[in-house]
Amino acid sequence: MNPLTGDPLFQEILNARQRIYTYAEPTPLERLPISAKGSLFVKREDQSPIHAYKWRGAFNKMAALDKATLSHGVITASAGNHAQGVALAAKIMQAHATIYMPVATPRMKQDAVRKHGGAHVDIRLFGDTFSEALDAAVTEQERSGKLFVHAYDDIQVMGGQGTLADEIVMSGKGPFDRAYIQIGGGGLLAGVACWLKVHYPGIEIIGVEGERQACMTAALENGAPINLDYVDVFCDGTAVRRAGNRTFAYCQKLIDRIVQVSNDAVSGAIKLCWETLRTTPEPSGALGIAGALADGVLEKNGNTLLIICGSNMDLSMLSRISARALLASSSKRFYRFQINDQPGTLLKIMKCFPDAANVIEFQYGRTESETVSPVLGIEASDEIFAEMENNLCKGDIIFEARDYDLAIEFGIIPFQPNPERQMSFLKLEFHERSGSVSGFLEQYQEEANICYFNYRYSGEIVGRALIGFEIPIEMDTENFFQSLPRTGPGYRAIHKVSTSEVSAIFGK
Repeated sequence: MNPLTGDPLFQEILNARQRIYTYAEPTPLERLPISAKGSLFVKREDQSPIHAYKWRGAFNKMAALDKATLSHGVITASAGNHAQGVALAAKIMQAHATIYMPVATPRMKQDAVRKHGGAHVDIRLFGDTFSEALDAAVTEQERSGKLFVHAYDDIQVMGGQGTLADEIVMSGKGPFDRAYIQIGGGGLLAGVACWLKVHYPGIEIIGVEGERQACMTAALENGAPINLDYVDVFCDGTAVRRAGNRTFAYCQKLIDRIVQVSNDAVSGAIKLCWETLRTTPEPSGALGIAGALADGVLEKNGNTLLIICGSNMDLSMLSRISARALLASSSKRFYRFQINDQPGTLLKIMKCFPDAANVIEFQYGRTESETVSPVLGIEASDEIFAEMENNLCKGDIIFEARDYDLAIEFGIIPFQPNPERQMSFLKLEFHERSGSVSGFLEQYQEEANICYFNYRYSGEIVGRALIGFEIPIEMDTENFFQSLPRTGPGYRAIHKVSTSEVSAIFGK
């Protein structure tokens, strides 16, 4: 007999099933439709009542309480999803919950807590991190004597999370050879791994952590939970400074190994989910998939289990995720060029690009130096990159492949106006297809000298760029603008930037 069957956590999952299944239907277990040697299955917790798995643990904990305890209310702390689970349970059980959340908690998650809990919840924003909100909640709990519902370090909470593993087993799509499971405080991994290790004794449990929020790795290396000095909050749902004492004990005996992934890899996993499943998980929700891809899962045989554990993401994060997802794909690279600051040099670079090479980023600014260093982001296949680089070498164009540094990330473009020439700035709209940018440059290389070019792919069918022209002092800027056709090869519209806008941006 498997010794885990006698473990209190395994028994708690058994108890949790009857509570959880009286309220919600199982979430889907779907095949991830990407090419792989084996089969990849994804547990869709993004389709749960709160669009995240956290409701299971909170609901199980509160459903197990007696009426007297519930009548006094409960207290918790959460960065978002656990708070929604507590709010949902409080409303169903007609109890009251005081919920501490970091001040920076996205408005979407705050509103979701209010939607699920209504008059049964009282949100208190405190501190900049989950840890600070947790400390405040514990202090309030000690003062009030109300029951504290921990987000992960509680066996009934872990037991509730474990019910999603029961649904996996009952789906009949196993057995599974390996499972990649997100780690924040460790509650999800503890509950799921306990159940899976009983039903699939040979399964490999791989924990996945963000590179700069690896509290469980630190605990395992230290032999006990330890506070991290710094926690990255890109994956805010797993941004935990210290692993739980109970979860650590279970993870210590259930984890086979841990992989760590970058924010760029997580962004790439979110992009993959959108392209294949038409769902947009929050960063922590895609952490397990990112870990599997980084671990070479596509080259592994057998069945692999993944979990999309949440999709409660603030819409404002999408642009940042989209930009970072570029780095997770080998089809996108950045290059910095060194060229003479002369009319036509940008076009010379573009002429080296094969038709299948797509420009996704263009950062260029004229300076007082005789040479300038524009940065271009390119999307292409390995074969097209090789052809492009060969063309650049033949053209004696100096270039180097670049990492995604701060200048690229924040669009920092060195620029110094020429006091002996006037500037005219235009906003350009062009069709998002190969050849559009080079078509524009070819059209206007003799009209005036381009001194500034700022463009970044946004995913729309129309691209938008801010372009600066240097024109002779004697030429009227309005006449220059009027002389430009509003549409042309590859582009569809030109708009003049007002003098006041130029002054606000460049001080000229």
